[in-house]
Amino acid sequence: MAIGIVAVTLIGVAAYALPQYQVYSARMHGEAELARATQNRQVLVQTAQAERDAEILRAEGTAKANKIIGESLKENSEYLRWLWISKLDNQTNKTVVYVPTDGMVPQLETGRIGEEK
Repeated sequence: MAIGIVAVTLIGVAAYALPQYQVYSARMHGEAELARATQNRQVLVQTAQAERDAEILRAEGTAKANKIIGESLKENSEYLRWLWISKLDNQTNKTVVYVPTDGMVPQLETGRIGEEK
C-alpha cells in the first residue's frame, strides 16, 4: 500500500512538473535563439561599418592621389604628350592614327594607313 501511495505521488508530481519543465525549456530555447540572432545582427552591423570605413579611406586616398597627379600635370603638357604617344606605341590595333594639333584638337580621318584608292 505504501508503494502505491508513493507511485501515485510520483505520477502526480510528474504530471505537474513535466508541463512546467516544457514551458521552462521552451523559454530558455527562445532566449538562446534571440541571443544568437542579436549577436549575428551585431556582427553584420560591425562588418558593414568596417567596410564603409574602409571604402571611405580608399576614396580619401584616391582623392589625394588625384589631387597630387593633377597638380603635377597642370604645367607639364610635354609629359602628357609623351605619355599619349607611348600608349599609342603599345596598342595592337594600329590602323587609324589621330594626331592632335597644338590646340589638342584632333584631325580626324586625314588618312588611313594602308588604305587603297
